[in-house]
Amino acid sequence: MKIIAANALSPSADTEKTLVIANDAELAEIAASGALQGVERVELNFPKFTDGRAFSQAVLLRRRYGFAGDIRATGDVLIDQLVQMARSGFTSAVLAEGIDPAAAERQFARFSGFYQGDALQPRPHFARDATASAATAGESA
Repeated sequence: MKIIAANALSPSADTEKTLVIANDAELAEIAASGALQGVERVELNFPKFTDGRAFSQAVLLRRRYGFAGDIRATGDVLIDQLVQMARSGFTSAVLAEGIDPAAAERQFARFSGFYQGDALQPRPHFARDATASAATAGESA
């Protein structure tokens, strides 16, 4: 996940390829209207850290609507949310004001793996191991 300090964000030249989606927006209507076509980045806002609607939107964008571009978290983004954001499909995050980017990067070193599937790896851990074991057993036979 790309971590961006709040004070390091500069106006982007590709704003026409960025779609900002409100928390209460109907993703089905946005997808049906074709608004995601040609979009390279979708920005989802966390108005306060307790508002998790953007997590659901990111998962839906990845799984249901097949969005493959950058999904960026903006707003009240705290470091303890970053790992779950990545697992939900976010690929970049603009940190809240005053949050140290180095401390944010360290969050990803705390967890070496996950048992559950997620937006990036939908198969649970046991299914990944079974597939890898079967492939290895087939090679040795």
